[in-house]
Amino acid sequence: MIDVDRLATWMDDQGLAAGEPLEHAFVSGGTQNEIYEIRRGALHAALRIPPPSAPASRDEGILREWRIIDALDGTDVPHTPAIAACDDPGVLGRTFYLMGYVEGWSPMNTDGWPAPFDTDLEARKGLAYQLVEGIALLGNVDWRARGLADLGRPDGFHERQVERWSGFLARIRGRELPGFDEAATWLRHHRPLDFVPGLMHGDYQFANVMYRHGSPAQLAAIVDWEMGTVGDPKLDLGWVVQSWPDDTSAADASGASYVDMRGMPSRTQLLAYYAAASGRQVDDIDYYVVLAKWKLAVVLEQGYQRASADEKLQAFGPFVLRLMQEAADLAESTRYGR
Repeated sequence: MIDVDRLATWMDDQGLAAGEPLEHAFVSGGTQNEIYEIRRGALHAALRIPPPSAPASRDEGILREWRIIDALDGTDVPHTPAIAACDDPGVLGRTFYLMGYVEGWSPMNTDGWPAPFDTDLEARKGLAYQLVEGIALLGNVDWRARGLADLGRPDGFHERQVERWSGFLARIRGRELPGFDEAATWLRHHRPLDFVPGLMHGDYQFANVMYRHGSPAQLAAIVDWEMGTVGDPKLDLGWVVQSWPDDTSAADASGASYVDMRGMPSRTQLLAYYAAASGRQVDDIDYYVVLAKWKLAVVLEQGYQRASADEKLQAFGPFVLRLMQEAADLAESTRYGR
């Protein structure tokens, strides 16, 4: 739990409802970050902080997240408003920041789609279109003008991907991953048709957005910016569609295991919507899907290697193998780049 008295003193110094009673409630948390709801006078905020057990690098990650949401203020990208950040461990023991509390819902915190999206399949399409519109808007933010020129290294972004993640896998590898070498070789010899650097989320999916209550679907905020950087925004698109089912009318459509995809637009419709909203071509989407599947398999393999008795992480085992083989199969079969 957080030290409320220390937090109140810090907020007084920041002029945040100074002197008012402070109420707080734990919202969610894990090994990476914890979130608390904060109420003080007219202020309604969320506090994001690493738990005491998190590695020291999470403090840097918190400041990175803060820079992004602070830079997004004044843009048309749905995000949590930036309020204040603190890098003094003497306050709460870890770096943290306050952001505006977003009234809405997350697909991760619902038992199925909430009304009216649970039964109105036509309305459900809007959830998908809003999802990709979020990254279309994000990728077109003028990141240099927003003070984020040093957030990432867009030069050589694609050239670094295979070497970086191959090296990562080599450090944690505990088994063979069939398809890894084939997909890696393909990625080394192929590049997108074009590359327009922009802000990217890095782990973009239904789990990392919030929607406003009611219909029509409206994106309230993109959240969880741990992997945010300046790179290739179309990799966020690849992240979304790599799991998108070909037939969303099927009774068992479940491209992302935690949401019901029935009624969603087709993959082709989703790509066309992104292209229109972003102004970017999507003819080379196969490249991004290969990269997304290959990279995600490597990332999840780390969780599997650390699984031990954790049943949730153990479940990554067969999923990683399937993802990696899908990356290799798509690399082998795609006409892109030939």
